[in-house]
Amino acid sequence: MTVRICEVGPRDGLQNEPEELSPQRRAEFVDRLSGTGVAAVEVASFVNPSRVPRMAGAEEVCALAKPVDGVDHVALVLNERGYTRLADTRCVEARMAFCVTETFNRRNQGRDVEQSIAEAEAIVKAAHADGRRASATLAASFGCPFEGVVDPGRVLAIAERVAATGVDEIIFADTIGVGVPRQVTRLLTGAAGFGIPLGLHLHNTRNTGYANAIAGLEAGVSVLDSSVAGIGGCPFAPNATGNIATEDLVYLLEGQGVDTGIDLDELLSVSAWITEVLGRPLPGQLLRTGRFPRPAA
Repeated sequence: MTVRICEVGPRDGLQNEPEELSPQRRAEFVDRLSGTGVAAVEVASFVNPSRVPRMAGAEEVCALAKPVDGVDHVALVLNERGYTRLADTRCVEARMAFCVTETFNRRNQGRDVEQSIAEAEAIVKAAHADGRRASATLAASFGCPFEGVVDPGRVLAIAERVAATGVDEIIFADTIGVGVPRQVTRLLTGAAGFGIPLGLHLHNTRNTGYANAIAGLEAGVSVLDSSVAGIGGCPFAPNATGNIATEDLVYLLEGQGVDTGIDLDELLSVSAWITEVLGRPLPGQLLRTGRFPRPAA
């Protein structure tokens, strides 16, 4: 069994951190991660820097980050303006994202869900015309900080419409970390008939992220998002803490016999580096405890 890991630390990881790293340091972060064997790195977010200051200078990050064979550089866009900016970079995939609930989508993106679906279709069309992949992340698929429990039927109805745009992949995001494995199974099995790869973007706010990743594997997930050292969160969602930690996830997957293609020791070195850069202990556990069994000296 194999699964594609998308490392989101340079984007989703840093966007909610108190430290503001320069584009040069963020590009270095991307380069270090690209050397670990991850399949993809989310390098930047093409959003309004006045709203998300940690993502200012996205174009510079993309220009400075070195291309690596076998590692896709992807970036987040929320609308067609964001895609226009991305189109002038080397990024091979546009990750369009919007929230499945009206309140959160209006607060996060200033538009209703219908408008976001229409923009998703336009972005998919533009990306494909440019020779890029396009994926769609459906935020708050497992619960909303403003509307509470989200009906999985609503999520699947939106996902079906997005699938009809010709998008290359749909990612169900547990943006505030409230999901449990039963929900994962319900969404992935419900969307299996759409005929496109499905992914999960998991946060570990309530300590269910890794259980949800295993449920996703059992349901045939194609891609898992994670963030080295467990950094991250959503600046527009109250109490949304970090993503599942990439090194912890890889340790778990290796123990389950899943091939990720990632060098865990290299990944741990990046985790140690970003911990030093940010200057405080971070949520990832494996860096604190070490591998088991420990590699031979």
